[in-house]
Amino acid sequence: MEPLVDFYNEHGWVVEVFVIVLVTAIVHYIAKLVFDRLADKLTLTHNLYDDALLDAARKPMGAGIWVMGIALAAEYVGGDTQAEIFQYIDPLRDVAVVWLLVWFAVRFIRFIEEHVVDQGYLEAPVDQTTAKAVGKLLRATVLITGILLALQAFGFSISGVLAFGGIGGIAVGFAARDLLANFFGALMIFLDRPFSVGDWVRSPDREVEGTVEEIGWRLTRIRTFDKRPLYVPNSVFASITVENPSRMQNRRIYETIGLRYDDIGVMQAVVRDVEAMLKSHEAIDTSQTLMVNFVSFGASSVDFFVYTFTKTTVWTEFHAIKQDVLLKISDIIERHGAEIAFPTQTLHIDPEPDPLPLQASPNQAG
Repeated sequence: MEPLVDFYNEHGWVVEVFVIVLVTAIVHYIAKLVFDRLADKLTLTHNLYDDALLDAARKPMGAGIWVMGIALAAEYVGGDTQAEIFQYIDPLRDVAVVWLLVWFAVRFIRFIEEHVVDQGYLEAPVDQTTAKAVGKLLRATVLITGILLALQAFGFSISGVLAFGGIGGIAVGFAARDLLANFFGALMIFLDRPFSVGDWVRSPDREVEGTVEEIGWRLTRIRTFDKRPLYVPNSVFASITVENPSRMQNRRIYETIGLRYDDIGVMQAVVRDVEAMLKSHEAIDTSQTLMVNFVSFGASSVDFFVYTFTKTTVWTEFHAIKQDVLLKISDIIERHGAEIAFPTQTLHIDPEPDPLPLQASPNQAG
């Protein structure tokens, strides 16, 4: 027994560290089993915040167990040595705890951000653009708070850091005016919400048109219709007009159709039948303006116009409906024995006058 006692007296810290690491591993394994069991139970319900807490806490909790175990083992080792590095065990442990809390908060916010737009979790999902904006602001707040707490753990004065940050912020503001302009431009987009991710937008002031893919703090990425990515600084949207066709309520059919002048006698009947056809068409929104009127005497036709709106706003469906409407108008015109006019010109040539009869000269008459 004496050799074992001597070994323990000389190298007891090895045994203690081994026991601490072993207990830490066992606790980590038990925590994993507990989280797996909770995950099985929570799958029976569909609560957003329960799932978010479980998903956010799983990895930080496992890492936290190891951090506390290693810190405890380091304290035992440091108690038998005079190495200066062991003086930083407490600050490093505090920083690790702060980092784990920040990690948990960021994971929780990200899970909520990704699933708050899912109809499977909420009956009234949040707009994706709003969710991303709030998520970014919350993550930035958590990270800044975590950095300040970590600096305080190492003995830095937070008030001094904030004062230095205020002075430095003025200098950075002058040096990064464009960056700040883009940041506040993104903030205005998030607050005013002129468009969201997935919307089709266009600007008559600039050559900007396509589908919004991402709204960042500096740039907005738009995918043009020929599939090219277009990166627009957010500050640009503060000075241009932006149309959002994705939010239109209806799509408009506005066509002018000309008949031959020979068919003006059936114009009234054609207009009446076209209007009746539109009012009975299942894809036309009759609650909106619907007009079919004889409008003008053209250069080579008598014209009437069709002004109506479809129920759908889907681009492909709209064109199929418009094609059906135009073909039915053509059938109505043909049924009345009329024809759609095309540009023609009629050239009237006067006949040549008869030549005057020749008269004999006085010399010839004598």
